[in-house]
Amino acid sequence: MNALSGEKLSIISPKAQTTRHRIMGIVNGEDFQIVYSDTPGIVNPHYKLHKSMMHFVESALQDADVFLYVTEPGESGFDESIVAQIRKARKPILLLINKMDLVSHEEVNQKVEFWHKAIPDAEILPVSALKKLNIDTLVTKLIGMLPDCPPYFPKDELTDRPLRFFVSEIIREKIFLQFRKEVPYSCEVIVNEFKEQKPVVKISASIFVARESQKAILLGHQGKAIKRLGTEARKDIEAFIDSKVFLELTVKVSKDWRDDERQLRRFGYEF
Repeated sequence: MNALSGEKLSIISPKAQTTRHRIMGIVNGEDFQIVYSDTPGIVNPHYKLHKSMMHFVESALQDADVFLYVTEPGESGFDESIVAQIRKARKPILLLINKMDLVSHEEVNQKVEFWHKAIPDAEILPVSALKKLNIDTLVTKLIGMLPDCPPYFPKDELTDRPLRFFVSEIIREKIFLQFRKEVPYSCEVIVNEFKEQKPVVKISASIFVARESQKAILLGHQGKAIKRLGTEARKDIEAFIDSKVFLELTVKVSKDWRDDERQLRRFGYEF
């Protein structure tokens, strides 16, 4: 999403299942508009949170004109039910083998052969989002596959999400990068206040966790962990909104929020 849109719309971490929402990135050219839809990865639901994440995936499956199925060299398996839904939709499939810059040419060819057998309907393209390898080729292929129709969004729109959403996502990304094990997966962020004052934008946000022990980990000894988190998040928020920022973070416990529909709806999840 970030490589294709030219903006950091989707947060990144080495951990799986970082993306929780469906995020649209809108790219306009002189004679085209591409609306990319980044969805969560496929999971077997253990919480109502996961069910909502899969709802975002299913909605994208229903309204897509082209499917970009993204894999990488280390992956050899796939969810057959999702692939079956994609093939049933009878829409073009571009299977992208990402991170081609990390493996040899021979390994890339082996993966191309594997996916040709696994999903014969797909056109396969090795890419590197990080190094921008084959990204221009991908865009050209997409333009050729998309149907002719009027643009869905005004030319000056970049995404369907509000600014507060991206601020909360930046904070959540830093949690994924700074903390280990279960803690990042037990956190959700809400922006309570966003005041555009000159010369500093004032932002306050709450980080919700499922247990008291997780709150203690986020705060750290003498508040050092939350201070470091706030500093790193503030830097990226300032770069994103192009303004100085005063960021205030608080940590709250909402027991078992991942299975609480009321809380999940408050956090922007759908069912």
